[in-house]
Order: sequence, then structure tokens, then C-alpha cells
Amino acid sequence: MRDLRDWWQRLRRRAAPRARTADAGTHHAQASESLRALLDDASIPAAVRSSLAADFARLESMLAKLDRDELHIAVFGRVSVGKSALANALLGEDAFEVGVLHGTTREATQKSWREVAGGGVHLIDTPGIDELDGEAREQLAFDVAGVSDLVVFVVDGDMTQRERDALATLARTQRPLLLALNKADRYGDDERDHLLERLRERASACVRADDVVAIAAQPAPLKRLRVDANGVEHAELVERRPDIDALRERLVAIVEREGKTLAALNASLFAGRVSDQVGARIALARRELAAKVIRQYCIAKSLAVALNPIPVADLLAAGALDAALVMHLGRVYGLPLTKTEAGSLIAVITAQLAALMGAIWGVHLVASALKGVSAGLSTVVTAGAQGALAWYATELVGRAAEKYLIAGKSWGEKGPKRVVAEIVSSLDRDSILREAREEILSRLRG
Repeated sequence: MRDLRDWWQRLRRRAAPRARTADAGTHHAQASESLRALLDDASIPAAVRSSLAADFARLESMLAKLDRDELHIAVFGRVSVGKSALANALLGEDAFEVGVLHGTTREATQKSWREVAGGGVHLIDTPGIDELDGEAREQLAFDVAGVSDLVVFVVDGDMTQRERDALATLARTQRPLLLALNKADRYGDDERDHLLERLRERASACVRADDVVAIAAQPAPLKRLRVDANGVEHAELVERRPDIDALRERLVAIVEREGKTLAALNASLFAGRVSDQVGARIALARRELAAKVIRQYCIAKSLAVALNPIPVADLLAAGALDAALVMHLGRVYGLPLTKTEAGSLIAVITAQLAALMGAIWGVHLVASALKGVSAGLSTVVTAGAQGALAWYATELVGRAAEKYLIAGKSWGEKGPKRVVAEIVSSLDRDSILREAREEILSRLRG
């Protein structure tokens, strides 16, 4: 049954015209339409909507963010690596609190950064991920990163195991990541280059090599000697400007090229998860009714096949009843199907269960032929066996279609997972998500 998990995608791919490469504006519009359709879906029971109230509130927030054409960038990392200093350096002002104590940032804070490509970019400073007694703030950091469109993961040296685990956790959210080696002014050129290569190696599964950069958000003052008019030497500290050009240029390039796409993809990924939960809860509430419908069609089909004396006609009746069953289940789960879609689904199910369904239909065909040349007890035995097979085949089709329909809200017309698949399939080779494309599609199908 594992091979049946991607029915909906295959069915819709057959029925829909071949996808064309879409621009960022199209992605943005698709995501907005998909979120609005999920929020306004009148078929979602009130009890399900109430049980997922927090998720629906977040969907509302994401839709509003898309409508405002905003992109959110989270600055993430363990305590004291310079996250707030980096955010301030990007902003060009001291908007975020910077301190020497662990855990200076107590809650996520958001500030508008700049206007890029006609949209507003906002920076989000997050609490450190490894602060003592800071479990709640650590969870908040992950939550903020989870709803951000792009994450800058900040380190100040070789990555600890905790940082590597956190980076892997973020990567599983399909969030595009940049890795910034802060406080790079502490290292000589050779040492810095060696450290960058080591970071690229450690993060290779999560971050592209081009997206690992060295910065100095708050360089240490430069110590120098000044000789006064009397020839006396005086030591003085000279403040240095932040050195974040490599990161700033990378961020601006990403935002200008695919900022709208990243915002649309993030919103659609989250909407897909909510849609899956909606489908699962609706299924739980309606499973008893669906089981009753399947039993009714099992009885009807087994009788129709067993009692029909005309060869081949009984097989046609069986196929018609399978299509009717799928259409009836579609209405039970709130995803009505046309006869064409129902027939396509049955074809997909049959193809996926080729060996089993092939054997069933092979026996059906033999039994149907025997009806025309046998009589008496042999006919009764043949019809009985054929009726039993018909029941079993109907049960298979019904249960398989049921699983497909539960996922239908995610993959159907305006479904968020369908939007994600279309966005990801159209990414060009320069996209920051290029190497994550197959992983995202695999997770969607799974």
C-alpha cells in the first residue's frame, strides 16, 4: 500500500495541462488563492476548525503577510554569537538590544529592514537556542524560524553538536538557510578560510557552499599607538565598521530574485500541513459513514457480478459500481469527483496494485466466461467465487480511494501542496532551494 501514497499527484498530473514555468508574481498569487480557499472552505466542520484554531489564526497572519508583500528573515543561533549585533548592522541602527550576558534577547523582535523588489523585508531577532533555563525561549526561536521565509544561522566558530542538530532541524522545515561565520575578525586569513571550508563541509547537507559566508557584525576595536607632540606614545582603541557586505549582498540578491517565491512557498508549505490535519480529522469524523458506504457497495457489486448471467457484462457492471463507489466516497469526504476523475483514480489504483488487481480481474474474466458454458452446480460455485472476489476487490478500491480522498484537500484544485509542487518544479538552477527541490517534493508525496 506504500506505493499508493502519491495517487493524487499522479491523477492531477494526468488531468492537468503540462505545467509551465511561472514567475514570482504567479507563485505569490497561487499561494494567496490557496490560503484563502482553505480559510474560506465551508465544507470544514466547525469542530475541526475550532480544534485547529491556532493554525487557522497563523494562516490568517500568513495571508495578511502575503497581501502586504512582506518577506521575513530570521536571525538564528546560540547565545552570544552576535545575532542582535548582526541584525543591527544590517539595519544600520541599534534597534535590537546587545549585551554581554547570556540571553540578552528574551523574546522574538521584528523590525522592518528595507524595501527590495517592491516588497518590505523584515528582520526577526530570536533568543539563543542553548541558553540555560531557556527552554521556552528556545522553542520560541524554532517557532519563529518555522514561519520565517529565510533563516540566517549565525555561528562564531566551528559548529558544536547542538548547532549541527539545530541546523538539521531547521533544514527539515524546508526553510532556505544561510550560514554566517560571525566574529571573523578574530581569525587570520588562512585560519578563517580553513574554518569556512570546515563549516561548508559540516553543513553541506543543509546549506549550499555559496551561502556560507564570513562576517564581523561588531568587530573588536583596533588598537593602535599615537605619538603626541612631545614624542610620547599613547595606546588608543579605534572603532571599526561592521564587515557584513558578503552577507548583505547575498541576502539582497536572493530577495530580489526570489523573495516573493520564498514567501509563497513558506505559506503554502504551512497550509499543506494544516490541510493534512483537516483531512485527517474529517476522515476520523466520517470514517464510520465511509465504512458503511463501502460495505453497501461490496454487497451490491458481489450480487451484481454473481447473479449476472451474461459474460463480460458482469465485469462492466463491476467497473461501473467501482466508479460509483469512488464518487460516493468523494461526497462523504467533501471532495466531489466527476465520472472521469473517478475512472482515472480507479485506473491509478489498479496500476499501483497491478499484481493483486490483475489476478482478481483475471479470475473474474475466467469466471465470467465459465458462466456461459457451464450449468447447474458449477455455475453456482463459479458465481459464488466471483461474488466473493468482487467483494474483496471493492473493499480494496474503497479503502484505497478513502486514503486518496483524505489527502485531496492538500492536492486538489487550489490545494496548498499542489501549489508547492508547482512552485518547486519551476525553480531555476540558481535558486537557493535548487538542491532541496527533490527533498521537498519527496516529503510532499510522503
